Amino acid sequence: MRKVALRLHALLPRQYDHRKVLATTVDAWGRALWLICPDAELTPHPYGSPYPGPRSYPYDALLVTGDGGTVQERTLHGVGVRAGHVDTLPNGRLIVQGRGPGGESVAQIYGRDGRSRHSFEMGRAMQFLIADRRNHVWSAYADEGVYADPISFAGLVRWDSGGRREWRYSPPEGVEHIDTVYALNVEDDVAWASYHPTFPLLEVRTNGQTRIRKSPVAAPLGMAVQGEEIVMLGGDRQHDRLHRCRMKGHDVVLIEEAQLTRPDGAPLKRYALPVGRGRHLYLRGSSANQWFAFTV
Repeated sequence: MRKVALRLHALLPRQYDHRKVLATTVDAWGRALWLICPDAELTPHPYGSPYPGPRSYPYDALLVTGDGGTVQERTLHGVGVRAGHVDTLPNGRLIVQGRGPGGESVAQIYGRDGRSRHSFEMGRAMQFLIADRRNHVWSAYADEGVYADPISFAGLVRWDSGGRREWRYSPPEGVEHIDTVYALNVEDDVAWASYHPTFPLLEVRTNGQTRIRKSPVAAPLGMAVQGEEIVMLGGDRQHDRLHRCRMKGHDVVLIEEAQLTRPDGAPLKRYALPVGRGRHLYLRGSSANQWFAFTV
């Protein structure tokens, strides 16, 4: 089977403590973001490695942005949540989402000056939060939220950059409701999702158009899309398998399979949920300090 190697996309500089990274992503402009709480403490996790959390609320966080060889810092003041997601909005703004000290799920919008502009509820059990360059924010949820929270209930929601819900998924007759979104890809004005239990390929455009295609890949963990070509990562309990497919009418047709490896050719082991942005798929391992990329 043909092997395809990831490439290193971004690396958190050594002067920053990756053990204090609360949230990290690659934004719509290809920049790596790391949200760091300098005063974080590690909390034991019953099923994995300890995770960082603020000692008190609110707190000041440091946003580190890696853009090619350039690194920039910005301080965010008065963060009121244990951040789980962060992303860039147009005009230098940011969105930070996480759980407040009382367990509530809240998103905060920050301006260029690092000050919070406003906050809003965003639903429980969020799997993905991905913003685009057109002031849209997409949130996708797991079953713990879908069956327990009125915001998460739709499974996939689109917001404007001010926190107003613009759209939420309602499956057409005969199509299963979202239980858990396994993979999400967001480009300007369009999102693709694959979800449990039947794992169709859902295409949603901001102009109101929605398409559902039958897919041969069950439980993919990531997707990269270029035109009619789509590459799905994982699925069928093969976490390193790439499925190169083509969208034809109401179907997704499998063309080729390959094995994804680390940049040095070593086997690809555990990784966090990938970030899909158009033709790019970004992955990181158990550590928050490195981002790798695959491109269709």
